[in-house]
Amino acid sequence: MGRSYRIWLAAACLALTVGNVRCAVDLDDMPLADETISAGHGKETDAGIADREGVEHAFRGNSEKFEFQAEVNRLMDILINSLYSNKDVFLRELISNSADALDKIRFLSLTDKSQLGMGNDADLDIRMSIDKEQRTLTIRDKGVGMTKADLKNNLGTIAKSGTSAFLEQMQKGGDVNLIGQFGVGFYSVYLVADYVEVTSKHNDDKQYVWESNASGGYAISEDTEGEQLGRGTQIKLFLKEETQEYLEEAKLKELVEKYSEFINFPIYLYASKEVDVPADEAADADADESEVSDEDEEVADDEDVEDEEEEEEAAPKTVKETRWGWELLNDNKALWLRSANDVDEEEYDKFFQAISKTTDKPLAYSHFKAEGDVEFKSILFIPGKAPYDFMNNYYQNKPSLKLYVRRVFISDDFEELIPKYLSFVQGIVDSDTLPLQVSRENLQQHAALKTIKKKLVRKALDMIRKLADAETDFEAEDADKSDTEAAEEAKKYSTFWKEFGKAIKLGIIEDVQNRQRLAKLMRFETSKSGSKEIGLDAYIANMKEGQKSIYYLAGETKEELENSPFSEQLLEKGYEIIYFTDPVDEYVMQNLMEYDDFKFQSASKEDLKLGDKDAKKENKRLKEEFKGVVTWWKAALADPEVENVKISTRLASTPCVVVTSKYGWSANMERIMRAQALGDAERQSYMKGKRILEINPRHPLIQQVKDKFEADPENGPNALAKILYETALLESGFPVKSPKAFNSRIYTLIKDAMDLKGDLTVSPQDDSIEEDDEVEDLDAADQDADVSDESLDREEL
Repeated sequence: MGRSYRIWLAAACLALTVGNVRCAVDLDDMPLADETISAGHGKETDAGIADREGVEHAFRGNSEKFEFQAEVNRLMDILINSLYSNKDVFLRELISNSADALDKIRFLSLTDKSQLGMGNDADLDIRMSIDKEQRTLTIRDKGVGMTKADLKNNLGTIAKSGTSAFLEQMQKGGDVNLIGQFGVGFYSVYLVADYVEVTSKHNDDKQYVWESNASGGYAISEDTEGEQLGRGTQIKLFLKEETQEYLEEAKLKELVEKYSEFINFPIYLYASKEVDVPADEAADADADESEVSDEDEEVADDEDVEDEEEEEEAAPKTVKETRWGWELLNDNKALWLRSANDVDEEEYDKFFQAISKTTDKPLAYSHFKAEGDVEFKSILFIPGKAPYDFMNNYYQNKPSLKLYVRRVFISDDFEELIPKYLSFVQGIVDSDTLPLQVSRENLQQHAALKTIKKKLVRKALDMIRKLADAETDFEAEDADKSDTEAAEEAKKYSTFWKEFGKAIKLGIIEDVQNRQRLAKLMRFETSKSGSKEIGLDAYIANMKEGQKSIYYLAGETKEELENSPFSEQLLEKGYEIIYFTDPVDEYVMQNLMEYDDFKFQSASKEDLKLGDKDAKKENKRLKEEFKGVVTWWKAALADPEVENVKISTRLASTPCVVVTSKYGWSANMERIMRAQALGDAERQSYMKGKRILEINPRHPLIQQVKDKFEADPENGPNALAKILYETALLESGFPVKSPKAFNSRIYTLIKDAMDLKGDLTVSPQDDSIEEDDEVEDLDAADQDADVSDESLDREEL
């Protein structure tokens, strides 16, 4: 048969199971563009189509006319303008309805195989085709179909659904989870179409056509002209002028990938593709070769052999041809529907790469099914790398979870689904409990979301905890350090903390309910850990006997904290101190008061308790001995910011230090707040803690101050007291109130050390000396000018 008459039929393979159906057609086997098979027009004549595809879209002549039960204009205003803010959802709704119809017929076929039929009718799939000339989009399924009564009741009445009635009948038994509704969601078609034809064939009735332009009525007629469906429903949308983008193959592919990627039935699009095919050889080439004489063959034998080898080596000529066929759009499988025991790690990696659009592997994953009042299936992943602007746009970050309802994509912008601090967690949530109809875009108000959120947070934190436990187990003394696999697992948590540690800290601030679980995940350096980071459990395990508090210190750098005067006695007595160097740590410790029944104690705040009974007795004696000194010292400072002067229990080699009250800001926190460009000065003054000067009674300088005061109580060393306080301010991280006054006192001390007499007033400059200097400068300039003139005269001569 000639090439112009050849027809390529789309090859289809059927794999029908209770849980899944998959078909595929190779685009290379598609028919030529000028020989396409029918994409939905069937037996209906072109004239018949043209009569109804005009501007008015008149109903069929033999149709039975009906009025919508609800007032249509108000109905469309509610559905289109209020409920659906995105026109793209119409395709999601129609594909979802088709999938529900397919699920229903599959369920019925379990008890009655004749319901499914034979041949093509048994291929449970969804097929879409477009006709740019007629501006139509056609969606066809081989589901249960609708009778005439179903068409009238389901599509002519608001919020009524044939499949919902089926649900009510089957609620006492059977798998009816996937039976959806074919009612309100259907009307989203009028977002993009001004006329709709629904052709449907039920096993128990004839084939009927429902048609409407949503102007107040609809018509139903028996379909005697169109292509016989066998069973199922075909929806033909006559698109509006402004919605022609839905006639583009790329747009439809994009929407299916976004909304219906994991629908449980294959979705096909009748699409075109450019392919390379071999060019036809000239018809007379063989004839010319057959006319060669025997003599010529013998003479040119060697030359012919060479020519044949060259022809064999030459690349075959090809030409471009456009071929059409059914292209499968949803080849990704809904991995979360399978049991976790049946999925290997490689499949999880590929699935993560598919939803994250990266080539990286996840650090961890959690595949689970939640049961109870709210049922859903989910796969959660922790990525190995944070987005580059993750913390810069923390409060603008959208969650990375996709919400599905019965495999239908609903949204990836549900902030109520997971808290901000876990927005880096990626994955899928598929609920069978959430409603699928009107409230798809208003699910934020649904009570079930709170339950889903609670379970998702619990699973996400468990997943992170397992990473942390793997690190802890490997670092245990009895762990096998030669186990390479365990070593790789142990490294994952350090990677996680580097990328997402700050998010966990923000979670401690924001999530009161899970604060202790999040605190368990913290990592930090301490005075005994060197460059290694440890957690709170490891800190508690290393605590001294009788230690009742967890000691910490916050500052800019670890080097600064290691040399801080606040930690002298703590380090001397062998206590371990946590070093916090992240600015957010100050906010964290304002919210995290205790962990595992141990209270946190800042080494830079008052009432530092070391738990030493002998030290308490000695401190009590020193307080009595320095009672007069501290009273005088506070009066000498005369600073309203200084609440008290006390004997210190935290100092060893430093004469004095300034600490803050227990519930006020530390010096480091004040520094952070001063750096805020939009900080509230009034609030800052309110939150500043009262300052307390703690003196070291064993230090020689303090002993000298005490001696001077006791020698002359009426004229104590006030200047020395102020200098010691201001130097303590600087060393403790506070700014001095008056740098000029502080410098003046330092200069006075230097003068006394240099044994200079008198004050440090600079003598005024003598004006007469300046005048003499100016005259001398002028005379010198004149002499230079005379010498220059003489040299010029010599050159002229």
